[in-house]
Amino acid sequence: MRDFKMKASQRREEILNILKERTEPITGSSLAERMDVTRQVIVGDVSLLKASGEPIIATSQGYVYMTESREQLPFKRTIVVQHTPEQTEEELNILVDHGVHVLDVLIEHPVYGDLKARLEIASRRDVRKFLERIASANAAYLLELTEGIHSHTIAAAKEEHLNEAVKDLKEKGILFES
Repeated sequence: MRDFKMKASQRREEILNILKERTEPITGSSLAERMDVTRQVIVGDVSLLKASGEPIIATSQGYVYMTESREQLPFKRTIVVQHTPEQTEEELNILVDHGVHVLDVLIEHPVYGDLKARLEIASRRDVRKFLERIASANAAYLLELTEGIHSHTIAAAKEEHLNEAVKDLKEKGILFES
């Protein structure tokens, strides 16, 4: 039993080292393959690391170790949008094309209250990967639970980038205005 615990702690240390060295997210499946364990073991390991205070987040593209440089976009805003699942790519591309990072998505569920998912989408490549993961998992978009209404926390290096992106979303009829 003692060897098993040592291996588990060594594995968690290795996971932490991998996450700290990477600039891109890494999936639980990729970590599981590297560690020769199941994805569920990785989920447990990451949960233990998070519980011990490590700033690890799960995004739509995988796990990320949060550093100060990742959080340095000074201008943030919450926007409310409404669109169909088919318009998701257009919405996200408008945002990233203006240099805007889509940090999360939030819906207000009638039973569960606020449901929030970390996205960390900053480029067309991230958009494509996100859409591919939704398709390959045959998963539903959160917006499907709320007639398309949802919000995003967005961030950018300049406030004008946020303003221009919001203006384009409004022109496309994606920005929610009651």
